[in-house]
Amino acid sequence: MGNVPPTSVAEAVPQAALPWIIRLRLTMAVGQFLVAAFAVLFLDIEWPWYWWCLPPALVAVSNVFLSGHTGWLQSIDRGTLVALAFVLDILCLTALLIGSGGANNPFSLLYLVHITLSATILTKRWTWFLGVLSTVCFALQFWIYRPIALLEVHHHGGTASLHLMGMWFSFAVAALLIALFSGKLSELLRRREQALLQLEAELAKQERLASLATLAAGAAHELSTPLGTIAIVAKELERYATRSVQDDAIASDSRLIRQEVDRCRDILQGMSARDTESGQEPHTQMRLRELMAPFLDTPDLLVILPEDLSDRIVVLPRQTIQRTIQALIKNAWEADAVTEVVLEIAENGDQVCLRILDNGTGMPPEVLHRLGEPFFTTKEPGKGMGLGVFLARTVVEGLGGTLRFDSREENGTQVLLKVPFICAVKEEHV
Repeated sequence: MGNVPPTSVAEAVPQAALPWIIRLRLTMAVGQFLVAAFAVLFLDIEWPWYWWCLPPALVAVSNVFLSGHTGWLQSIDRGTLVALAFVLDILCLTALLIGSGGANNPFSLLYLVHITLSATILTKRWTWFLGVLSTVCFALQFWIYRPIALLEVHHHGGTASLHLMGMWFSFAVAALLIALFSGKLSELLRRREQALLQLEAELAKQERLASLATLAAGAAHELSTPLGTIAIVAKELERYATRSVQDDAIASDSRLIRQEVDRCRDILQGMSARDTESGQEPHTQMRLRELMAPFLDTPDLLVILPEDLSDRIVVLPRQTIQRTIQALIKNAWEADAVTEVVLEIAENGDQVCLRILDNGTGMPPEVLHRLGEPFFTTKEPGKGMGLGVFLARTVVEGLGGTLRFDSREENGTQVLLKVPFICAVKEEHV
């Protein structure tokens, strides 16, 4: 019953309350049975045994299934399951009251228990439904019931007296007030719980990001030594190729190795040169065309930058945004059957809107739903770690922007990135 974690507050609250509800239902079933037995045995009330035994027994048997929560019940969410149990309780209580004096039975106020519990645990829709059901069942007992002489003090001439009608009206008003005000209170509690769940999810995300930062720092430290060794060996190889054997091919390959090593060193240096206080790159004031400069001459990439936007001033972390865009473009090119990638820049209010489109095969809904989870990737082993989209989304949302993916199978993928032209930064960073 409790093995499957709840995915929302609407399911978490009933799941947490379910063990207590099971105990409460069992207590009420035993209490109803004992009161009925007392009435039959000590008050000499003629009452067929099946009428006062079956309803409590039905509640007790349903409690067994509710506590097990196995089989087909697993497909029903906890809120609906608790609500259906309350519906059964109301119908069984109604059967007991109809057989024991109807509306004259003072235990008719037990209806309020289910209404109050539903307002605290269930959704507003279920609360109103159970309130209306209880009110209808209570009103039905004015005309359909088995008379009990000891309780027949409010009837005259076979019709309900004004007193009984007033009891029903009071009951309806009480049910309305409980459903209204308890429902409002319950809604506030649910919003608070939802905010806590979102905060927990955000904290978990930040913890994952912090662990990735620690991993990156450790990798940067460990890679510095082998990169230095590679650079020394490549330099010696280049010297040998140019002075001893005069092999231009080896010399060219050696220079390429040294260039790639220098590139790796620049990346590591960029990782360690971040603002040590905030852990983030300082924001820079620049023109939009300066931000897009690395992509304007990229081969096989169509960049659409309107002339009236090229001189717009933006205040953003330059390298962070450029790396994010580069990672998204790289993902687009690595998709299946892609022959064209387009980077389109537009303005959307006070935000710069970047749209990256490819003409690949697109992604199925199940992949699109998980896109952005850390370490989730559809690439072959060794070709990706599943961190690109996760880090890109973290960066964009950290700047107050949004990152959205739209994809249909056989129709390519569209990545929509929006960030404010001027992000909230300290003035000395601008």
